[in-house]
Amino acid sequence: MQTFRVTFMERTNGNGEPSEKPTEYVAIDLPDGVVLDKQFVQRLEPDAMHSEENLEEDDSFLSVGSETWDYQVADGREDDFIAALENSQMVMEFVRLDEA
Repeated sequence: MQTFRVTFMERTNGNGEPSEKPTEYVAIDLPDGVVLDKQFVQRLEPDAMHSEENLEEDDSFLSVGSETWDYQVADGREDDFIAALENSQMVMEFVRLDEA
């Protein structure tokens, strides 16, 4: 089993709340048995969020945050997983985590 840390682009609404679920874009292309488990790590709000509760009109183009998840991938299925990440067009970066 191999673990990958995946950071997704996350679009938000004017309140900084997620407007979609980025992990679902990966799930569309994943064959059965590739992902054994996934665990939420963190969510970062958009850069445009100020002390106010809503994005200002001029900052709406900065309404992208990120969400990070750890995925446990079945042995020998890493290529299928990476292909699904690349096809999702929502992945900002991914790294393999060392098994320590």
